[in-house]
Order: sequence, then C-alpha cells, then structure tokens
Amino acid sequence: MPRITLVSGLCRSQFSPTSSVRVSSGTRVRCYSRGFSASAAREKPRLVILGSGWGGYEVLRSVDKKRWDVTMISPSNYFNFTPLLASCAVGTLEFRAAVEPVRRYTPEVIAYQAWCDSIDFNRKVLKCMPATPPTPFSAAPSAPITESGTTVQFPGNGKTFNVTYDKLIIAVGAYSQTFDVPGVKEHAHFLKDIRDARAIRTRVLECFEQANQPTITDENRRKLLHFCIAGGGPTGVEFAAELHDLLRTDIERHYPHLAKMARISLFDVAPVILGSFDGGLQEFATQKFHREGIRILTRHHVERVEPGRMFVKEIGEGWSGSTLSADHPFGLITELVPFGLLVWSTGLAPNPLIQSITEVEKDPKSSSLITDDHLNVILKESGKPDSNVYAIGDAATIKGAPLPATAQVANQKAKYLTKKLNVIIKDSKHLVPFKFHNAGSLAYIGDWEAIYDGTKVARGPKTRGTGRIAWLLWRSAYFTRTVSIRNKILVPVYWFMNWIFGRDLSRF
Repeated sequence: MPRITLVSGLCRSQFSPTSSVRVSSGTRVRCYSRGFSASAAREKPRLVILGSGWGGYEVLRSVDKKRWDVTMISPSNYFNFTPLLASCAVGTLEFRAAVEPVRRYTPEVIAYQAWCDSIDFNRKVLKCMPATPPTPFSAAPSAPITESGTTVQFPGNGKTFNVTYDKLIIAVGAYSQTFDVPGVKEHAHFLKDIRDARAIRTRVLECFEQANQPTITDENRRKLLHFCIAGGGPTGVEFAAELHDLLRTDIERHYPHLAKMARISLFDVAPVILGSFDGGLQEFATQKFHREGIRILTRHHVERVEPGRMFVKEIGEGWSGSTLSADHPFGLITELVPFGLLVWSTGLAPNPLIQSITEVEKDPKSSSLITDDHLNVILKESGKPDSNVYAIGDAATIKGAPLPATAQVANQKAKYLTKKLNVIIKDSKHLVPFKFHNAGSLAYIGDWEAIYDGTKVARGPKTRGTGRIAWLLWRSAYFTRTVSIRNKILVPVYWFMNWIFGRDLSRF
C-alpha cells in the first residue's frame, strides 16, 4: 500500500492545493496550502543624514522612522547643545548636561561614527571612513584627519565603506575660522564641541595650579593668568562673561592671592563687539565689561600665535577687511601679548566635505552650498535643484536670501525639512517654501545679566531688554530648548547646586 506524507511550509508556487506529486517509489506526497497569501513587503526608502548638529539631530528626532529607513553618519555620536558650552567650560554646568546621545531616543536608526569623505551625486553613493580609534588587530591606520574644526579626531583603520541613499541631508556644519593665522590651530582653544569645553576647563584650572607654585615669579604668574579671547561675537562674549563669574566667585574664594592677578582680554578686528546686535545693546555690553575689568580691544588683528604668546597689531580707522599683510598701511602698532589661555572664536570656515563638492553651486563668500527655497542643493551643471539632496545649517545658504549661520536658523530649517519629508513619504506634495522667522537674539554678559535683541523678530513686539530680566529670559530660553527631559532636570539642578555650593575646581 503506498505511503502518504503530509508536507507543510512549502510555497504555493511549488505545489498547488491538493496536488499530489510522486517523490520516490512507493511514496506519495500530498501538499496542503494555507488559506491566505502575502504580498511582498515594500522596502522603505533610505534617508541618510550627514551630521548630528542643530540641523541633523532635529531631523533625526522628528522624521517618521516607520516610513523612512534612516541612517546617520557623523564623527560624533552625540548632539552638542552649543549655547551651554561656555557654562560647561567654567564648571557652571557639567558636561553631560550639554549633550544628547544620538541613539538614546532613536534605537531603530542606523548610526555610524564616521566621516563622509565624498558624495557621488549620480550614483547616490557616499564614501565614508570610520572616526573611531584603530583596533589593535586592524591594519595600520592612515594619516590622521587632523580636525573637526576643534579637536583631533581618529581616522579609524583607513578602510573606507560606501553608503547608498535615496534622500540625502547634508548638515555637516562648519569649522572654526582661523584666517590662516600661523599658530592658531596648535596653540589656541576653540569652543564648538563639548571636548573643547572640557579642554578649556582643564587649562583654566591648570593655569591657577601652575601660578600657585612657590617657585614661580609674580611676573610669570600674571602671564599665566592672562586669559585672552579672539572674537567679539556671542560665543566669545559669553565665554568672557562666564569666565569672569568664575574668577570673581570660586577663584577668589580658593585662590585669593591669585585672583587679583587674573585678567581677561577680548580682541576683535571689528570696531564693536556683538556686531549682529542692536547698537544700544552693544554699548550696554561694552560698558558692562569695562566696569567689570574685562579689556575690550577692538580693531586689533592677531598676526601669529606662539606658545604662551601672540602678536597683535592695532588697526587704523580705514581698515574693513578680515586679514592684513605685513606692510598693510592701516597697521599701526604690533604688541606681544603673553597668555595662559587663548580661546579662538572668530567665525566659521567651510567643512572639508563641502570644500570637496564640485557638482553644486557655492556661495562665493562663505563657500557654503547654495540651495533653493525648498532647501534642495542647486547643481552647477544644469542650474536646477537636485530633488534628492538637501543642505541645511552652516553648510548651506539659500540663493538670494542669505541667513546668519546660527543654531536658530539651522533648527528652523530642520523642522521645515522634517515636515516636508513626512509629507512626501505619503505620496503627497509639499510645495510650501522655507521661511525664516527670527525669534530674537540673546547673550549672557555676566553677573546674572544678559541682553535680548528682539528688534528683528518676525512676530510680536520688536523690543529689546537688558539686565536681570533679560537674564531670566536667557536662562528660561535655554532651559526650555534642551531636548531631553533628563537634561531639562539636570540643567536647573546644576545651576542651583553651583549657586549654593560653588563650582567644583577639581582638575582630573
């Protein structure tokens, strides 16, 4: 009698329902199919985000990850809340309060800690290199990739890998501008990353420990305790204010004999500090700094920097450029300025990836990528936008409508782009162009005082404010803008603890 075998789990294309197939002699196989069919799963389009700053991180958090296959490529695996870096650099806040991990709130996202070296716009392929330390069992590393604009990064093991994309967002930001002044990269500190804040905090405390040694002379103590800042924009001004608060509180308490020798000097080539603010607020901040003993040296150009000293040239009234030659007619006096710490904050330079891109139109002044008002990059060859590639943040500028390179602009572009992506993934059209809504500018100037410039706001009264009220607005704005609930708790807790117990001056 023939043997009957029941077989399950075979696909319908192999056997039809109730069909019989003879497999071997004396064996008959009867197949039963299940009473349902399944269509092939639709593959999600791949969205690749370059950079984890104000633009890239906002898109990462808010884009619909159920419909997009999201990949982030960034040399950092965290987001910097840059307005709080100055506070972290002097110990008012701890470092963890100013960063947000990339993977904490988006576990379904693929994230590579890597550099993007080049973009093939025709094949939609990115060439990337790891930004992690080389492993002990890997091949010898390639030559170091020196900077992220701030600190040395690891080049990885030198083995590149490719990532394909359907939609690409370029949000790599910018580096610190040095204007090719000799010695700046080697002997100055920047303030664009949490690693920079850590290095500055370590160096400030190191200066006081060095000056405290009994073998050093008072003349060298004064040199060590001269803290210089190049750049009179919001970053330089806020760091000067935070450093002054540190000197007049905890340093006076723990190093009373050294606090009297400490000085802060702020250098800028422009005729005024805080050039983007209202003139009255510029004057208020300048007078405030003069009263607190912070030297403001405008119309001063740094010629070169050496270990522990820099050469500064005073500039005449007729000069309006950004660099000087040695025989410039408006250079008047060259001064040798010793310092224990130099913080460099003089503007932005293009990211090397942006410099390497030749297929896209660029702004002749900033070298940033030019986009249309839908934030698509404009291809140089055709003069038309690439519908698959977007650029936001400091790496991009809108054609015919340049905007300041600020976190506010980058964040608004990211929110607009997130909304656009979440609409078009549903096979709908999003035809509304991007429009920037100025929410005003804030800057801390020390001693629980700040300035607020709302004269250019898009909505509401065009007002300005100074003093404690502006300081409350400054703190509340930064508190509410921190991303995670964890940091919304940590920031005010650290503010309160340092107000009660003082800053921790341990150096480790």
